[in-house]
Amino acid sequence: MSDGYPTRRLRRLRYHAGLREMLAGVRLSVDELIAPVFAHEGIGRRREIPTMPGQYQRPVADAADYAASLAEKGVRAVLVFGIPSSKDPAGSAAWADDGVAQQAVAAVRRAAPGLLIVADTCLCEYTDHGHCGPLVDASGGRDVDNDAALAALARTAVSQARAGADVVAPSAMMDGQVRAIRGALDAAGLERTPILSYAVKFASALYGPFRVAAESAPAFGDRRTYQMDPRSPRQALAEARADVAEGADLVMVKPAAAYLDVISAVSAGVDAPVAAYHVSGEYAMIRLAAAAGAVDERAAVLEITSAIKRAGADLIITYYAEQLAGWLGG
Repeated sequence: MSDGYPTRRLRRLRYHAGLREMLAGVRLSVDELIAPVFAHEGIGRRREIPTMPGQYQRPVADAADYAASLAEKGVRAVLVFGIPSSKDPAGSAAWADDGVAQQAVAAVRRAAPGLLIVADTCLCEYTDHGHCGPLVDASGGRDVDNDAALAALARTAVSQARAGADVVAPSAMMDGQVRAIRGALDAAGLERTPILSYAVKFASALYGPFRVAAESAPAFGDRRTYQMDPRSPRQALAEARADVAEGADLVMVKPAAAYLDVISAVSAGVDAPVAAYHVSGEYAMIRLAAAAGAVDERAAVLEITSAIKRAGADLIITYYAEQLAGWLGG
């Protein structure tokens, strides 16, 4: 040993697997996971999503059976997306009492009574133009009418809660959506229903596979007038704090793995639990890389999901929830 070699050798803490495990500062648990479920009104059997290998659009009954199987594996919560068989400019199927999301929520409740059901509250799957609210002519072209969208989102949230959703999750990124939904829920006697707000949702290229899954790609333009610019992280705290002030009980950062700095900032700067959505593009990149033999899928998923938690996420929405439940001993 040469003179001056440090007496503190940090590798001593790494030689024994038991000691490494004891000193792990981040521990994943199946209790923190939320699994997305796609219920499709217009299909008779499940079909694989081509951009998301291993994920499926499902008829309502199959979505309920799948949710029940997740519960048996230890997953505590699902996030339900509905895909209607018909669409219109207003997205009216979103708030129909017999809409596909409402049917799916009720079916999941019957199949898995103890499962926490989160309903995605948006209009993009239901409008024939793929935007998150009714359109209005504006300078620069057609755009979503923010204030007109609020009433539709509020009606949708109330309908979902009445169908049995434990939590509603507005994802449209309309200014004032949480206040509108909170007021409507309270007026309907649903004051115990929490709101998980997609408070910090970036206009990301990583949503592409989801838009195939949910059949929600915009027919024109993009969503940059309402979703956040990835280059403007300073707005994240303002968005999250505004939603908490309006009545959000939990806030979300989306995407997750590419925005760990934002998760950390929101977790430290907002007095509310933080969820992070490990989105479709992030899932697809791992899945396809693993299929090509470029990465070890299990190791990559565990590492990335641990990083999301390390950044400060209390809850993680992930398409790998089912596999993680098995890997984590759920």
